[in-house]
Amino acid sequence: MTQSLTIARPDDWHLHLRDGAMLNAVLPETARHFARAIIMPNLVPPVVTGDQAAAYRDRILAALPAEMTFEPLMTLYLTEKTDPADVAAAFSSGLIKAVKLYPAGATTNSASGVGDFDKVRGVLETMAEIGLPLCVHGEVTDADVDIFDREAVFIDRVLDPIRKATPGLRVVMEHITTANGVDYVKSNAADLAATITTHHLIINRNHLLVGGIKPHYYCLPVAKRESHRLALRAAATSGDARFFIGTDSAPHTDPNKESACGCAGCFTATNTMSLLAHIFDEDGALDKLEGFASRNGPAFYGLPVNSDTITLTKHDEPATFPAKIDTTDGPVTVFDPGYDIHWTVDE
Repeated sequence: MTQSLTIARPDDWHLHLRDGAMLNAVLPETARHFARAIIMPNLVPPVVTGDQAAAYRDRILAALPAEMTFEPLMTLYLTEKTDPADVAAAFSSGLIKAVKLYPAGATTNSASGVGDFDKVRGVLETMAEIGLPLCVHGEVTDADVDIFDREAVFIDRVLDPIRKATPGLRVVMEHITTANGVDYVKSNAADLAATITTHHLIINRNHLLVGGIKPHYYCLPVAKRESHRLALRAAATSGDARFFIGTDSAPHTDPNKESACGCAGCFTATNTMSLLAHIFDEDGALDKLEGFASRNGPAFYGLPVNSDTITLTKHDEPATFPAKIDTTDGPVTVFDPGYDIHWTVDE
């Protein structure tokens, strides 16, 4: 017996599309189901000015197949040399929807990120004045902090002081991975929200490490304990409008993942909506899926909900997804949850 659910077409509030050959290969995987996405600016070199964001947007739209509709929502990469006036101009023109904060060295291509937060105070104050959201990769990079504690320490040492020093700054804690992140969002005002990834709803650190290292489960922030995964699931399926999907879908070719120093990132663009339907169904919260995937994000960013819809259908037989996406740079492995999924998006 089949079961169907129709929801407003979803958006992805945290997405890596890369550039060049990789962009051309992975963009259709997102555009097939998602109407819009917040595009990460950590290219090499990073997207730090309005002109660079406009050029990157044009490359994305040029790579979009003619039969698909998709709107890239551009961001700027915050550096210690970012010009507040350039940020304000890019926002007022409608070009960008957020600025991205990477602590220097926190993740892929983050070497240009912020080390001294006093040097970006002027930018943050301008953003608070004009209502431009700050998307944060919430981890400290201090060598003396355990990798599994980076998020909790970031909240105490960096994020909370920034928010107290900059009243009115709208902040998205991206890809939260801990109960600490969930609790911090819940305890604060309406100018704070968080994205949760598909893969962090499914895997914990045992999935990554037990029985051998699984390179395609390695991501940053790294997966945490089971208790944290369950806290994320509870937040995502709760209906709380402060939480919404940001896949952090991050394509790397297999040789770059399956190496002595493998890249961080899970590629989930292809099957995220099927995986989310499975999770929400399993947790008895299918009625909350539309909020998490299609409504909460637009509400925070001040955008309309998409007028078109998608339909998800549950089948008796397991769904099948491509194991890999071929690119001219090499294959990209699609995230495998490790169990059967019976939900598909009607094409």
